[in-house]
Amino acid sequence: MPAPTALKTADDAPPSNLPLDEPQQDEELLLDAPDLPADVDSELILQKIPRSREGEEDGDGMAIDEEGRPRFAPGRDIDPAKRTEVRKVPIPPNCLTRLKNNWPKIYPPLVESLKLQVRMNPRRKTVEMRTSKHTADDGALQKGEDFVRAFALGFDVDDAIALLRLDDLYIESFEIKDVRQVMGTDAQSRAIARIAGRNGQVKFAIENATRTRILLADNKISILGAYQNINMARQSIVSLILGKPPAKVYGNLRTVAARMKERF
Repeated sequence: MPAPTALKTADDAPPSNLPLDEPQQDEELLLDAPDLPADVDSELILQKIPRSREGEEDGDGMAIDEEGRPRFAPGRDIDPAKRTEVRKVPIPPNCLTRLKNNWPKIYPPLVESLKLQVRMNPRRKTVEMRTSKHTADDGALQKGEDFVRAFALGFDVDDAIALLRLDDLYIESFEIKDVRQVMGTDAQSRAIARIAGRNGQVKFAIENATRTRILLADNKISILGAYQNINMARQSIVSLILGKPPAKVYGNLRTVAARMKERF
């Protein structure tokens, strides 16, 4: 007994304008098709559209191969020195007047040497710096920050400029109470006097022997110099704070000075 055949409806029948032996086109492809005249051939329209040959770039910088696949140009890495970075260095209130008086000496090294954009913000009590397209050194912003911080601590402008010219200079700060617990202002004043000496002779001797710069600001001590030189100067200062006689400290400084001369 033959199998029953399925009934065909009017919806299953192919359109009348297409031959029966050709497959039907997808309806989704015809949703956004432009309204073209019936007598215009689509193949002729496609032939008039210019196509780039293999390896040839068009106006957008994109190449198209023989199969019509796009070939984009390789991406370019962003130079980190060209990115804009901002640093804000806080200035103590007691240093604002000194900053204003020395501002003509501060901004030229930052602008001319490091190629930074600098401004002083008295309202927020900060010095703002940022990189620009002219900044070539990646560490220019860090050098500028160290320079301004050294000036904010109390160092002279000429001493702080050395941070911009030399790469192996650092600043180390510590307080007297970090070395020894001092009770009362009198004991603290005596410790500072032992470090400074009469007319600053002890401090100058330590600076000349260790090739450093020492700053005494209340109970805070800051040392500017190379890493090994900072260690030598700190040992001498710690010995004076702990009560070691200045004569022994001078003897150690002479030995240190002789070693420094042999190295150089």
